[in-house]
Amino acid sequence: MRYLVSREISVNPHEATRSREKLAEIVDELGPVIDEYPSWHPLVSNHEKFDRLLARLPGGHCGYSGLDHNVYFANGFITCPYRDPQKVIDAVNQLPPHRAARITAEQLDVQFYQPSALPVLIRCEWGVDLEDGTIPLAIAMPLFLEKEVPLWGAWNSCAENWDSMRPYILGSPHGRRSSLFVNQESGQAMKKVWEALIASGMFGPSYE
Repeated sequence: MRYLVSREISVNPHEATRSREKLAEIVDELGPVIDEYPSWHPLVSNHEKFDRLLARLPGGHCGYSGLDHNVYFANGFITCPYRDPQKVIDAVNQLPPHRAARITAEQLDVQFYQPSALPVLIRCEWGVDLEDGTIPLAIAMPLFLEKEVPLWGAWNSCAENWDSMRPYILGSPHGRRSSLFVNQESGQAMKKVWEALIASGMFGPSYE
C-alpha cells in the first residue's frame, strides 16, 4: 500500500481513496503480495526463448516489455511505467498460449506508484477454482515437471537438493513444504517427486 499509494498520490484524497479501493479489489482477486514466483509459474515460464532459464520474476527474459516499478501478487502483478503502457499490453498479448492459464493485461484508470505513472495490471487466470487460494496439485505438478525434467542432460552437472530448490519449486516466501502458491499437501508431494528424481541419478551426483 505504501509503495503503490505513495505520498504524492495521497496529496489528493479523492485519488488516494480510489487507488486504495482498487488495490483492495486486486488483492482480493489475485491473492497476497509475493516476493518471487516458482520457476514453473505461467507468469515467468510462458515464453518461447530461454526455455531453460529458471526465472522467478517477470521481465524481458520472460517475454515482457516496458515493465517498471512492479508489485507481484500470487496470480498477477501491477507494473507502473511512465510511458507507453500499450507496449506492456502488446507484449503480453504476444505471449504463446498456455495450457493451464490465460495471461491478460489491461491499463488501470487509477493512480499507482506516482501520479504520472501509467499502471497496467497483468492477470494469470487459471480457469479453475482455487479453493484455498493455492494452485491445485493436478496443475502444479505437471507444470513443475514440465519445467524441470527437460533440464536432464542439458547443462546440469550436479543435482540440487530440496533445500536449495525450494524457492524455484515453491516460490517465495515459502516454508519447508508449502508457500502462498502450493499448500502443505501439494508441497509434500512435489518434494517427494523431486527427491525421487534426484535419487534416480538423472541430474548427476548430489550437490553438497
